[in-house]
This record gives sequence, C-alpha cells and structure tokens, in this order.
Amino acid sequence: MEWLTENKIPVGDTAAAVFDWLQINGAVFFDALSDAMEWLIDALLWLFQTPHPLIVVAVFTAIAWGLQRRWQTALGVALGLLFILNQGYWEETTESLTLVLSACVVCMAIGVPVGIAAAHRPKLYAAIRPVLDLMQTLPTFVYLIPAIVFFGIGMVPGLIATVIFVVPAPIRLTHLGISSTPMPLIEAARAFGATPRQLLWKVELPSALPQIMAGLNQTIMLSLSMVVIAALVGADGLGVPVVRALNQVNTALGFESGFIIVVVAIMLDRVLRVGQK
Repeated sequence: MEWLTENKIPVGDTAAAVFDWLQINGAVFFDALSDAMEWLIDALLWLFQTPHPLIVVAVFTAIAWGLQRRWQTALGVALGLLFILNQGYWEETTESLTLVLSACVVCMAIGVPVGIAAAHRPKLYAAIRPVLDLMQTLPTFVYLIPAIVFFGIGMVPGLIATVIFVVPAPIRLTHLGISSTPMPLIEAARAFGATPRQLLWKVELPSALPQIMAGLNQTIMLSLSMVVIAALVGADGLGVPVVRALNQVNTALGFESGFIIVVVAIMLDRVLRVGQK
C-alpha cells in the first residue's frame, strides 16, 4: 500500500495552481464581475432600505396579490413582514432578500438559456451533467475558498458561492421542461411552418413554464439555505445573527433568526408559485 500513497495524484496542488493562474491572469475579468455584482446588490439594497419599511410591506403585499390573486397569500405576506419588523430583523432580512434575489437574477439568466441549449443538444447535456453533479455535491464550504481568493470578503463572494451551488437547479428543470414538450404539439407547429424561434417561444417555453417556475422556486429555497454559509465570508443578512448565536451558544438569538429565515422562505414560496398546479 505504500507505493499507492507515495504516488499521490496531485488533485489539491493542481487546483491550487489553477486558482493561482486565474488570480494572476484573470484579474481584469474578476474585477469587472465583482463591480457588476456590487452594482446589482447596491441597487437592490437601495430599493429595499431607502423607503419606509411599511411602504415596502405594502409593495410586497400588492405583488403577492398581483401574482396569486388570493387574499390569503397577500395577508400572509403582510403579516410575515410585520412580524419581521416586530422582531427587529428588518435590515438583516432586506440584506438576505438582496442576496437571494441577486442569486435568482444571475442563476435564471444563466440557467434558462443553458437548459434550453442542453435540451436541444443531447451531447451538450451529456457533457455538462457531470459538471452539474460536481457543483451540487461538492461541499459548499469549498466554494468559499476560491470566492475569497478572487473577490475578497463581503456580499460578492457570498453571492458567487450561492450561484455556483444553486445554478444547476434551473438548468436541470429547464432542460426537463423543454425536453418534455409533447411531440404532437411540436409536430403540429412544424406542420404550420413554425420557425425554430417560433417553436421555442410559442410552444416549448409555454409548455415548460411550470418546470421553469419550479426551477425559480428551487433557486430561491437553495439560495436561502446559503445565507448562513455566506455569512462566513462577510455577507450581511440573517446568516450573521445565526453565526453569532452559534459562537455564543445563544439559543434565543439562534431560534429568533432561524425562525425569521423560515418565515421569509414560506413567503417567497407562496408568492412565486406561478404556473404551478
């Protein structure tokens, strides 16, 4: 057995060499990406924190009503946000919502087009499937190391680590939705002379909408599961009091902040059940 351990495959050294090379030669790209992510985060924080909290509560309640047309959902959102205000976690909640919504924007912008391309090109999906498996099974703490190396400490590395962990979900579900489009619909559209673009926009995407919305729902839930981990690299939000409670063995603080995360998750889940039965 000694010969096997003495001839160790340099997995860690190779990864370190790759990251060092990227850090040196990709500084311009990573700086531009960091600036873009910071702009998105700052814009969302401004939208959430500049108005009076009650105005934000009213806007979210109106959005819930507009999307679901159910007074129970709108009332639940209003009560949930008022409960967050009552517990004194409004600022942390807006910061976590910023991280979650930023991750949703990035993940859906990447996941939907990649999922569509993979559904139309089986060889492409076969090639990226192992990568998606790796992204979802690699321990999330491992993502934090290159995120810190490339982007430093703050919201941006937390966002990048969240995106890496979450983006396989919209890719897989979009691929599933497009691939599951009933063949009679496709054949009928082709018989009427539909172009590939018309086939995509008027047949495949409407048919795949429930799966795409399920991908959005999963993106939000997985992003919320990352708020505590993102706090370890300096990301603000509800993960900060959770980490503080863990360090101080503070049961009250941990339960309060954890319950707020649950409330936010329930509200987002109920509001964004669009196109799902």
